[in-house]
Amino acid sequence: MSQPAAVIDTPIDQRRARTCARVALVSLATFGASASALHGLRPDLDPVHSQLSLYLIGDWGPLLQAAYVALAIGMAALGWGLWQASSEGARSTAPLLLFALGGLSLATTAYAWMDLPGIDSTLEGLIHGVSAQGAFLFATAGMVLQAFRLRGDAAWRATARWALPWALLCFASIWVLALWRDAPRGLAQKTVVVSILGWLTAVSMALWRRTARP
Repeated sequence: MSQPAAVIDTPIDQRRARTCARVALVSLATFGASASALHGLRPDLDPVHSQLSLYLIGDWGPLLQAAYVALAIGMAALGWGLWQASSEGARSTAPLLLFALGGLSLATTAYAWMDLPGIDSTLEGLIHGVSAQGAFLFATAGMVLQAFRLRGDAAWRATARWALPWALLCFASIWVLALWRDAPRGLAQKTVVVSILGWLTAVSMALWRRTARP
């Protein structure tokens, strides 16, 4: 006999989870729109070879800084919403912590500029590099762990079937990005970012549908 689908524990959890889904979707849309617009606003930068970090410096840099912070908020909101919307056996604070650390690292990256080519290394550049790598690692590790935990909730298993392999692909891609030094840095990095952003958006939409009122 098939087991009934797990339900969200309380109506309060459902309302909170839906609010988190809304915050996550707005934040992700803000980041995506801002990052896309910057490619038109900064014709001086080559989109294939220029990393996103270069768009933080100079004209329109504050726009991307704000977008980074929005993305950080969105990741934390998604992690909290998924915790609220999961059954007791599937809940874990570890993905939420990883998303929060990823968001904190991302916000630090936004306000610590990278070292420009041909300029001596600085402490600010070091902080930028470490926090940027941390943002990628924390976010993708959180994605993998969250997708794995969703397998423990009957209501989320269909989502987990695609969320887990997608998350694993994103996690693997950051290592390819780090090790493939001959890849065009801008295009390679942005491809990874789009993959991560796609996962976050798809799971946020799944959370929105999961918490829809009957």
